Amino acid sequence: MPHEPLTPDSATGRLIQRLGYAGLIPFVLCALLMWLVTPEVHPLVAIALAGYGATIASFLGGIHWGIGLRQGASHRNLHLIWGVIPSILAWIAVIMPAYAGLPLLALLLLACYLVDRKTWPEAGLRDWLTLRFRLTVVSTLACLFGAGGT
Repeated sequence: MPHEPLTPDSATGRLIQRLGYAGLIPFVLCALLMWLVTPEVHPLVAIALAGYGATIASFLGGIHWGIGLRQGASHRNLHLIWGVIPSILAWIAVIMPAYAGLPLLALLLLACYLVDRKTWPEAGLRDWLTLRFRLTVVSTLACLFGAGGT
């Protein structure tokens, strides 16, 4: 049975979009909580936001490993090398104080988008850049908003 093309308008594409938008919930919730919780709970919320941002940055790097490992992948080494950089930088951001680590994560999420914007079209992922942009805007703003609450 042939597979349907993986486009944003396909059934799987709609699932990917729903999952992507649902993935913003922890960003938005934690960013808001940074401004609302008591001082005793504040460190827990800060590490939750930073940890989630780091997890997402690592996930975005992992996508590049998937691209680089495909048969016939062009720029394989670029994808493999870039694929580990978000994880390393995200780890550094998590161990920093939230007022510094969250802005670093915001910059990292933005950098991930910029790299994806340059590399995804050649990998056949151009149709997903609109979703990537939207997710990047919200996640980046959430990290900055959360940092403002420190």
